[in-house]
Amino acid sequence: MDRTTFYILIKYCFFNLFLDYISRILPLNLIFCLFMKSDLYYLHQTSKDLAKDLISYITFEDGDVVLEPFRGEGAFYDAFPSNVVKEWTEIEDGRDYLSHEGTVDWVVSNPPYRLETGTKRVNSFWIILDHFSNKVRKGMAFLINEKCFGTLTVKRIKILNDKNLYLHKIVTCSVKKWYGRYYFLVFKKEKCDFHEALVKTY
Repeated sequence: MDRTTFYILIKYCFFNLFLDYISRILPLNLIFCLFMKSDLYYLHQTSKDLAKDLISYITFEDGDVVLEPFRGEGAFYDAFPSNVVKEWTEIEDGRDYLSHEGTVDWVVSNPPYRLETGTKRVNSFWIILDHFSNKVRKGMAFLINEKCFGTLTVKRIKILNDKNLYLHKIVTCSVKKWYGRYYFLVFKKEKCDFHEALVKTY
């Protein structure tokens, strides 16, 4: 046996021992996710500095339950203040956002901008916004791009307003690695005339 083959066999044995060890302490789906996260997944992660700056625009109260439904590597989740109760889901770690039960005070996230529907990929923002509009007691905030913002039609704005959800703040930011301008939208369950929509079609 030559030296190269010997080293390959040693590495193979150690790798299998490592897999055997972690399989005893971690769920199988989590192990799979740890090895399968792609470069594209990491590209889409929000920077910790940006998440920290954006969260400063939200006023949390002691004991608020705050959900990060698309936690990723935890930029927003880790920046939530210590006086709140933190909850999370993340499909890459085996928890789909649809599996979260009950209501929360706030939902804060950088959501996926597209979702697979089975037949095609669609803009996901309204699907996600509509879903969480039924789960929040105080408000929700999402970091989105201009295409997501464009899905807020007059009809959809009215749907949110009928649920007592109003857009209170838009924070524009530039993210070089994502090639453009992004918008942090903060909705609150508190009537506000900052953002209005004309129902009439002209």
